Amino acid sequence: MTIKVLSRETPAYARGLTLFEQLHGGHSGADLARSRDDLCPDFLTMTMEWSFAGVLDRPGLDLATREFVIIACCVARGLLPQLKAHIEAALVAGATQDQIVEVIVQTQFYAGGASANNALGVAAEVFGIGQD
Repeated sequence: MTIKVLSRETPAYARGLTLFEQLHGGHSGADLARSRDDLCPDFLTMTMEWSFAGVLDRPGLDLATREFVIIACCVARGLLPQLKAHIEAALVAGATQDQIVEVIVQTQFYAGGASANNALGVAAEVFGIGQD
């Protein structure tokens, strides 16, 4: 059985890839995407077309606000590799360290103290705080 690979020659893919590279280029998000591309190229294609071009590139919210929402979701779900990538992306989008910390603290009641604490540890790693 041969699996058809999705074409990456679409305007949506190009738009999604541009936004992805803006937010995640040279950071952990790029490494995460690359590792999935080796295993399942269509997953990356769908991510660029749907998640980045179709959702993240919508009008109505600026990129930093969108990253705050994603950070909160990652904290609530315990998605630490994705949390790291989106903290980095939030910084690229213009968010401050203080804003990111406040987003994480705000999740504590709904996501739980342990999840917020773990997320603060990821944030400290990204910010280079507490590393000798």
